[in-house]
Amino acid sequence: MHQTFPITENSRNTLSKFLQGYTLEQLNAIPVGYNNNLIWNIGHIVVVQQMLVYKLSGLPMMISDEMIEKYKRGTKPEQDATQADVEEIQSLLFETINQTKSDLENKVFQHFQEFTTMNGFTIKTAEDAMSFNVYHEAVHTGMMMSIRKFV
Repeated sequence: MHQTFPITENSRNTLSKFLQGYTLEQLNAIPVGYNNNLIWNIGHIVVVQQMLVYKLSGLPMMISDEMIEKYKRGTKPEQDATQADVEEIQSLLFETINQTKSDLENKVFQHFQEFTTMNGFTIKTAEDAMSFNVYHEAVHTGMMMSIRKFV
């Protein structure tokens, strides 16, 4: 876990720059050939981290059910995100990671439902979930770097 949080914080800083550096119209734009947009990828990253770490631990998540329904795996943008959505995601980028770090340090995660990812990696603990999350965030950040060329 020594490097997991610094890497995650660096990733979240990169995502935050997308939110600050693009207009609402650009964040919502879905380029031809793509299924989603910049804001969906960032919302998805926040939702998946919470589901991997908290839901699989049987603990309450810091995100709303509405947010989960918008950004969970298998979804795509059904309507444009608002400025309020952008602000909520911006704050959750760091609040969720800071809380997770604190909860791990305080040994809040006592139980974990083992989970095998789509690419065959088996997650057995909340620590494993955070390690896998680094990979997941990198995949979606790569998608965003591709999408940004067209917005």
